[in-house]
Amino acid sequence: MTVALMWEARAAEGRGPELLAWVRAQTLTPAPLRRETFSAPGDRVLVITWWDAPYDAELPELPEPAEGLARRAVHRWRFEAVA
Repeated sequence: MTVALMWEARAAEGRGPELLAWVRAQTLTPAPLRRETFSAPGDRVLVITWWDAPYDAELPELPEPAEGLARRAVHRWRFEAVA
């Protein structure tokens, strides 16, 4: 089964490039099958990771950014692939 984890954060005012650099530097062990990073207006950063695992498997996730780097708590979602 393929599971996708989504991690989305909004940077504190003026700190979008710093949040993007921070998230790119984060490693996951083990590494996912695939990982993509996106940015959007409003200093938003989105990371999607794909895993070959059951939906409820314990998987490594990106942490919360350091205090003051994000405007709010990170939003997280988990999805499974469907045919």
